Amino acid sequence: MIKKNISLALILFLGVMSVFSQNEKTSFSTQGRERLLMDFGWRFALGHATDYTKDFTTGTSYFTYFAKTGYGDGVAAAQFKDSTWREVDLPHDWAVELPFSGDASHSHGYKTIGYKYPETSVGWYRKKFTVPASDMGRKISIQFDGVHRNATVWVNGFYVGNEPSGYATSVYDITDYLNYGGENTVAVRVDASIEEGWYYEGAGIYRHVWLNKTDRLHVAQFGTFVTTELTGNNAELTVRTKVQNQHDKSSVFTIEQSLLDANNQQVLSKKLENVSLNGNVDNTYFQKIKVEKPTLWSLENPYLYKLKTNIITDGKIVDSYTTNVGIRTVRFDPNQGFFLNGKSVKIVGTNMHQDHAGVGTAIPDALQEFRIKKLKEMGNNGIRTSHNPSTPEMLDACDRLGMLVLDENRLMGINQEHFDLMERFMVRDRNHPSVVLWSVGNEEWAIESNEKGARITKTMQEFAQKIDSSRAFTVAISGGWENGSGKTTQVMGYNYIVQGNIDEHHKNFPWQSGIGTEESNTIGTRGVYVDDKANGRMAASNRMPENVGTESGWKFYAARPFLSGLFFWTGFDYRGEANPLLWPAVNSQFGIVDLCGFPKDIFYYLKSWWGKQPVMHIMPHWNWKGCEGKNIKVTIYSNAEEVELVLNKKSLGKKTMEKNGHLEWEVAYQPGTLVAKGFVNGKPTVSEQVETTGAPAKVALLADRSQLNADGEDVAVITVQLNDLKNRWVPTANKEVVFTLSGPGKIIGVGNGDPASHAPEQFVATASNPTPQWKRETFNGLAQIIVKTTKQAGEITLIASSEGMTSSTLKLTTTTSVLRPTTEIIKK
Repeated sequence: MIKKNISLALILFLGVMSVFSQNEKTSFSTQGRERLLMDFGWRFALGHATDYTKDFTTGTSYFTYFAKTGYGDGVAAAQFKDSTWREVDLPHDWAVELPFSGDASHSHGYKTIGYKYPETSVGWYRKKFTVPASDMGRKISIQFDGVHRNATVWVNGFYVGNEPSGYATSVYDITDYLNYGGENTVAVRVDASIEEGWYYEGAGIYRHVWLNKTDRLHVAQFGTFVTTELTGNNAELTVRTKVQNQHDKSSVFTIEQSLLDANNQQVLSKKLENVSLNGNVDNTYFQKIKVEKPTLWSLENPYLYKLKTNIITDGKIVDSYTTNVGIRTVRFDPNQGFFLNGKSVKIVGTNMHQDHAGVGTAIPDALQEFRIKKLKEMGNNGIRTSHNPSTPEMLDACDRLGMLVLDENRLMGINQEHFDLMERFMVRDRNHPSVVLWSVGNEEWAIESNEKGARITKTMQEFAQKIDSSRAFTVAISGGWENGSGKTTQVMGYNYIVQGNIDEHHKNFPWQSGIGTEESNTIGTRGVYVDDKANGRMAASNRMPENVGTESGWKFYAARPFLSGLFFWTGFDYRGEANPLLWPAVNSQFGIVDLCGFPKDIFYYLKSWWGKQPVMHIMPHWNWKGCEGKNIKVTIYSNAEEVELVLNKKSLGKKTMEKNGHLEWEVAYQPGTLVAKGFVNGKPTVSEQVETTGAPAKVALLADRSQLNADGEDVAVITVQLNDLKNRWVPTANKEVVFTLSGPGKIIGVGNGDPASHAPEQFVATASNPTPQWKRETFNGLAQIIVKTTKQAGEITLIASSEGMTSSTLKLTTTTSVLRPTTEIIKK
């Protein structure tokens, strides 16, 4: 039975990341839990998808790794020589390095990868690491947070498993395959020949890899689950702890739960003592913990506690596991929408794919945070992970920054493989306070509008509720709302208001909450105001022929309290799906910001009505040489009550702003200064101006931050801007800029947001070109550089120059910080 009112008075939770302070790790390093980052010092080479002789002959021996245990051959053999292979650090996406071709996959951005390109669709990774002799007797596993796709893994020649999905976290027990006190080799074959999604997905080990070590008596991987109930000003946590006893005999132990505040000060502690568990058995234990006057997790104050779970036996801590906890409640009401901590909140969100300019899908953690902050700038409070589970670090950033998440499953179905994928992703993510709603699927056109869809959705929800009953479930549905999945999903996910009558559906299904899982955005190219479709660029326009775009979509949802909110398609531009265009366009243009995160004009419409600060934005720029005397449509996005437009100190009149609307003027162009002045209660509150600039004369560099961690992982996002002699940004300047970098850092990618650019975003060192030149043409006056640190402290110097222009120098400081524990890098 589906309840008439889906009320989730709960929760949260996790980052099931066993992250320890140096003191914690040292106190039980020989027996307790260690989580070692394995991102550094991998070797990489392309193999071949169809020719085994070009795929290093792996799997061709008399006894294959399927025939005999430990008989991995070719690359999988420990003795294989990889010294000539390229050294890479993770995350790594080799697809972004490949050239474009008009014959390649439209949906995946015309990159030369896939079944047509067997020579570039298989990648091999190898890494050597040591395991000390003192680790004998512990349980050791290797964890891949995401490999795209069809990843086969060997350790010391032993085949340990295969994961077809590019989005699943996979954990393999390698305890019995290791050389203790010696060298070990992990080899991974990645085959991206077959596409899993219909958008750019990258290729390679594009998320983190970990080596996990525990005592044989330990908390299971992702083994805690915390839910919360609130009564008045107090909370009661229900803690479920799955403990595994992998000794061959029974163990008696204590489970100690300690709640720490944001300053790592203990709030309370509770023990479950004299617990007995037979050998080679696991069990889940329940504990209730009362918290007086907790600080609640909210969008304005995303407060995180930590729950430290200790397993104690014979007076000694043998395992310590940390879970991030956000205490909060969520509720979806069919008539009043979404509630967070009992307060009505309209979810104003965007859909997100997982690629970025320069780096593809291999997004460093700090860049995840940069992307979320960019969306928060316009008042965005929600992200839908379309159409797959995200990397855990993206959810961690949402927890820290205060962003709601609709967490989406990749594949709909009711067989063991479907259930296994869904369970792994939900168990991994269910402790994140940011996650407020699960999606079991998206636009499954073969089933969404018929009885099979209704049955499959119902079966999946019933299975998933056994994993997490604290949240509701939805399906994103593009049509046939009343005949298929829309009949059985708990929260109705509407994809586009043009697909049906939402008011009628709500009337016919009064028990069902509703949310806009996708809505049309104003599609177009940043800074382009005249269509140039032959060259892959479009002026901003409504996406649908029914004249539905950002403004009409937002007005529709804003006017209906029963709708919990909406997610526009999309927050960022993304590679592939360049619809409605074809080659030479290679990127989508659905984004509110472009592939780099540079705002399009529509960004400021949403900032006006989603945000809380005064906003004034003028569209377009004012560089229209040759158009003197011709009318140009000027659009104003603002939340001021009235706006006055002034050209060269002459008023063009004042207009009243409609709520959730915009203003337009037809202005005869003349060079100079165009000013928009905003008034509230008759008083000036905000203004903006655009000017006719001179020719580009200077390169300017601006970093999102100037101080970085010298940990080999941190990144800075650098904006490259072309200015005229008066230091005014030139919004029509497209000139090549060359970059040089010195100091403890490296450039890992460049971009400019041009949806039709075929220029390289990465420059790979080769034997003939060991120091490749980094360069990028600006697009409408802007480009972006992503700089990554090394593990050395010091000063990074970045110089940007362009022919005939004044160059610019930017300095970044890297400081020594506490490094995440990593595996030793072995070089031969």
